[in-house]
Amino acid sequence: MEAKSDMQLLVGIRNRNSTAFDELFHKYYKLLCGYAYLYLKEEEESKDIVQNLFIELWEKKRFDKLNGDVKSYLYRAVHNRCLNYLRNTETRARKQSDYEKLSEDNYQMQDKEMFEQIYKKLEANLNDLPRQRKEAISLVYLHDKKYQDVAETMGISINSLKTHLKIGLKNLREKLKKTTKY
Repeated sequence: MEAKSDMQLLVGIRNRNSTAFDELFHKYYKLLCGYAYLYLKEEEESKDIVQNLFIELWEKKRFDKLNGDVKSYLYRAVHNRCLNYLRNTETRARKQSDYEKLSEDNYQMQDKEMFEQIYKKLEANLNDLPRQRKEAISLVYLHDKKYQDVAETMGISINSLKTHLKIGLKNLREKLKKTTKY
């Protein structure tokens, strides 16, 4: 069987000859996929672009208006589709990144608000504790003082300080559990 020229195939395609279309497809498919791969570096996407081009050409009868070189037209069409694909991929990636950043900022804002609420509740509940427990917790945990120094400042033993801390923290936890939904 003798290979037909692009112009002969084009005439057949304009007459809706599917055999002529198949011949043109098989003649350029691998070459166009390789050309698309040079841009995309993704084999499956390259194949999809070329296949979709041929489907569109057949369904929308694009060959009917083609008057020039078929090969050049196909290469230019693949080139443009690859550029569009890359641009769209970049846009999607940028939008995804923006969304993730926005979500992260939103979570950080929510975390900040949550911690501020908890801190206010903690401060209020701390003020409800007896004076020695409040002072012990404040000096050890808020002012980062050592047990020995706090015990000396308060005029109590280290064991008494530990007892005040243990009971005070237990009371704070219970009060925070009751007043916090987190």
